[in-house]
Amino acid sequence: MTQDKIRVVITDDHEMVRRGLNMFLRAYPDLELVGEANSGEHALKLCAEVLPDVVLMDLIMPGIGGIEAARQIRQRFPKVQVIALSSAMDSATVSKALEAGVMGYLIKNVSTDQLAQAIRDVTQGKRALSEEATQALIRAATRPNEPVYRLTEREYEVLHLLIEGLTNPEIALKMSVSRSTVKYHISSILSKLGVSNRAEAVALALRHKIVVERPHDS
Repeated sequence: MTQDKIRVVITDDHEMVRRGLNMFLRAYPDLELVGEANSGEHALKLCAEVLPDVVLMDLIMPGIGGIEAARQIRQRFPKVQVIALSSAMDSATVSKALEAGVMGYLIKNVSTDQLAQAIRDVTQGKRALSEEATQALIRAATRPNEPVYRLTEREYEVLHLLIEGLTNPEIALKMSVSRSTVKYHISSILSKLGVSNRAEAVALALRHKIVVERPHDS
């Protein structure tokens, strides 16, 4: 009797990333690509249409973002497992993703064999965490008391872009939001961090590792 293939949906706003993952899936006879999404909203729509076994989810995307998309997928389609693929390995992001219900958290340069095994593992109810993600959780558990800033996922994304040196118009374009929305997020970030300007916010974020600087292609 032939074993059913594991049905996978890819979610990433970068076409080249999706193309690479598409080619990867073709190399494993037990894995089957059943859809590609370029946003969290699109991933939710695809889950309703094709009901995959696993969603490979980028975390930093326009719209609702990967963490919120994962949370909604787990709420609406509890049989669908989510694996986060991200360059962000700070403890806050890893923790938020796990709280949202992801079963796997892997760095984007994971080997194809490791990713294939992670897909198999999560369908069997096993967690699949990269060594970097595990270390981030250990650091969070053993870290002495630090200020809790309680930034939202969108505010973390804006802070990432501030660290990269983007201007307000550039951030608005990158996130597909209005400039007034960007100003609102920055004002909220400054208030929560207790600083008076964006330069101080960036310095504080890097000093306390509130976020980690990420590659431009993440």
